[in-house]
Amino acid sequence: MSGREYRLRTPLSVGDVERLRVGDIVYLSGLIFTARDEAHKKILEEIESGRELPFNPEGLALYHCGPVARRLDGGWEIIAAGPTTSMRMESVEAEFIEKTGVRMIIGKGGMGERTADAMRRHKAVYTVFTGGAGALAAEAIKRVIDVYWLEELGIPEAVWLLEVEDFGPLIVTIDTTGRNYYEGRRREVLRRAEEVISELASKKLP
Repeated sequence: MSGREYRLRTPLSVGDVERLRVGDIVYLSGLIFTARDEAHKKILEEIESGRELPFNPEGLALYHCGPVARRLDGGWEIIAAGPTTSMRMESVEAEFIEKTGVRMIIGKGGMGERTADAMRRHKAVYTVFTGGAGALAAEAIKRVIDVYWLEELGIPEAVWLLEVEDFGPLIVTIDTTGRNYYEGRRREVLRRAEEVISELASKKLP
C-alpha cells in the first residue's frame, strides 16, 4: 500500500479530504483533539442536550488517544501520545462524525463498515499512526491549548485540544469514497481461506 504524500492544516475542508485516497500519507499541522470511549459519550451527550461544546470540532482531526501528561509551569506537557485501538469507538463513531463535523480520525487497527459509510456520506477519512510510537507523537505536539472534563473523566479519557506540527506519518486507510483497506484485506483473507478449505475438501484422503 503506497500513495501520495500531503501536508495539511486544520481546519480541514471537504476538498482537503476528498483528494485523499487509501495509501496516501499525511503530515498534519494545526489543531487536533483527543477522545476515547468516555469522551465520545460525553461530547455526544453535550450535543444531544443542546449545550454548546467548549471548542468547535468541525474540520478538526480526532485522535483516538489517552495521552500521558504532566503539569509544567502552570500548563501541561504531553510526554507520550500513542494511539488507542480504534475499534473501541466503532459503535458510536458514525454518529460522532455526523454530529461534530470532524474531517479526519487518527488511530490504530482500522475501523468497521459503519464508520466507513459515515465517512463516505459526511466526507471524512481515517488514518493510522504507528502503535508504540507515543514519544514520537509527543514530539509533534507543540502545546496544549486546553483540556476539557479533566476532573470528571481523568487524564487519559479527558479531551485534550492540541496544537501539532507535521504530525505523522498518517496513512489513509478509509477514504471519502468509503473504501476501507482493513475490511478489504479481511475479505481477501476469508476468500483465500475458503479456497484452501475447498481445495483440501476436494482431495481424497488415503
